[in-house]
Amino acid sequence: MRRTIVAFLTGLMFGAGLLVSRMADPAKVLNFLDFTAHWDPSLAFVMAGGVVVASLAFAMARRNRHPWFGTRFPALPYGGITARLVIGAGLFGIGWGLVGLCPGPALVALAIHPLRVAPFVIAMMAGLWIVRLPGGRRAQSAAAARSDSLVQNSR
Repeated sequence: MRRTIVAFLTGLMFGAGLLVSRMADPAKVLNFLDFTAHWDPSLAFVMAGGVVVASLAFAMARRNRHPWFGTRFPALPYGGITARLVIGAGLFGIGWGLVGLCPGPALVALAIHPLRVAPFVIAMMAGLWIVRLPGGRRAQSAAAARSDSLVQNSR
């Protein structure tokens, strides 16, 4: 129960941060990506702030033997840089650049402008479903197995 409450509060804080920073506003994001007439560098400061906070959190986590609300840290799947990773990152970046939304801000913006954002969210969900098709599961399982063996070998 405590873990659920912490997850809910963390998501609420993340959503509030997206609204305050205007990251859920596609026009703001697109103006950041437009280096010509309407360039708006303010989101660079939002991203820099996020990097600082995440760096501090990772530094604190490295000192702990286990997470605050769990028994062990999950093993990260590492399969190296693959064609699948490059293609997926490219599609993500193209979609973000064309629409001005990525998954987190899209879900926040869905509550504000449902008709404008729904096509993006539907396409995002379709992409998540496609990745989980049989070929995708084999690749994910293989990456997870490699990750588990790397973690065990490093101990």
